[in-house]
Formats: sequence, structure tokens, C-alpha cells
Amino acid sequence: MQIEYAKVSALGDRSDNQDRAAVVVAEDAALMLVFDGMGGHSDGARAAETGLQVVQNLFMDATLPIFDPQGFLYMALARAHDEVVNLGQEVAVDFRPRATCAICLVQEGGAFWAHIGDSRIYHVRNHGVLTRSRDHSHVEVLIQEGAITEEEALDHPMRNFVECCIGGDAPVPDMSITGKMTLLQGDVLLACSDGLWSGMADSDMAKIAIPGDNNLADNLKQLSMRALSANAPYSDNTTATALRWLGE
Repeated sequence: MQIEYAKVSALGDRSDNQDRAAVVVAEDAALMLVFDGMGGHSDGARAAETGLQVVQNLFMDATLPIFDPQGFLYMALARAHDEVVNLGQEVAVDFRPRATCAICLVQEGGAFWAHIGDSRIYHVRNHGVLTRSRDHSHVEVLIQEGAITEEEALDHPMRNFVECCIGGDAPVPDMSITGKMTLLQGDVLLACSDGLWSGMADSDMAKIAIPGDNNLADNLKQLSMRALSANAPYSDNTTATALRWLGE
């Protein structure tokens, strides 16, 4: 694989950073991971760190390229959920560690996504957002039903309410897993916490793929700074991983 990749994580206007992210690259596959600890619950950072480590270790132990990508993504997030649930066994259910997450597996010229909650994945092509993941949230349902627009969702009073996450209750949460999405040369994948996409339009997010003198890391840093500025003085932890597909 020929790829370019980058990671960023900024504190924002918060006292601590509860996000965790990584890009794990091997010869035949790469995995992008973003976990966003839920600040309203205790040990959000611990939940995010635990979830990331579980999925990362499973990927590193797997035979690559992965034979059943969708099965792997489901198994990995279910295992991460179980481990985060175990962190809160001695805590009342409302205060147990929780996190949202988005992971993207890249192999054999394509990408497979999985996410839980409102951490997102974007697929950018030709300077525009080709598609993105759909949040597990009430606001996303309103968008899909045509009750509100994407722009109206940016400042909707329930924009921060998610309907599922890892951790908390024992049953495996709902998760969305895609089939293979073929990558073309120059395509960029972006996995991020809501601190990055909140307050940003798709046209802003697509700037991650601007060609020219800047490399992907520079573009990602500028996108992060734009998000922090747009959401100031109440910006959240702002975390993302990005990968540009250059071919095989």
C-alpha cells in the first residue's frame, strides 16, 4: 500500500483530553482509530484508552489482510465494549465509563468503517465529501427524516445527545458497519471525534484533501485549528486521524 497518514489531538477549551486516537500501519493493511471519552461520565479518558488498546491489539495480532473485515470490526468493537463495561462494574450504571468511537480498516484497495455514537468517518474525493458516517443520535434521525437540515443540526439543542456508546450497560450497543468502499488515488479518509466536526460544514471538512504544498499532516492541523476557532470559547477535545490513498 502507498498511503500518507496523520493524527491530531487538541485539548480545546477543556481541562483534560478524554480523546484517544491512533493509526496502525502494516504492509497489507492499516487501521484508523478514534475513541472519544464521554465527559459526562467518570473515567471517560480511561474508557477511550481501553477501547483503543483492545481494538489496536486485535488488529496487530490478526493475519493481514483480514479475511472477514466486517466480522473483525464487529468483534473488535464488541470486545472493546465488554472491556469498558468491566471498568465500571463497581459503579452505578449512570456513572460508568463510556466512549464513542470510529474505526476504519484500509486494505486491498478499499475501506471498511465501523462506528458507535457520534464519532465520524468522512470519505473525501475531488475536494468534496463523497460520503460520511451517520451519527447514532436523535438529531441525525431528524436530518434523515428531512425535519431539519445539516446546517440547522449544527446548533440544535440536542446535538450532543448520543443514543449508543461503548461501556455502560452490558448488551453490545448498536453499531454501523459498512461494506467495502473502493478507494481512488488521492482519496482521503478522516476519522474524528465530534469536537472536530461540530460547527463545521462538509465543505470545511473537505479541505483535508486540498492538494498543493501542504502535506496531509499540515491540512489536518489547519482543519483542527479551524474547528477550535469555530467552537471557541466552548470547544471540545478535537481529535482526528487522516489517511490519503496513493495506490498499491
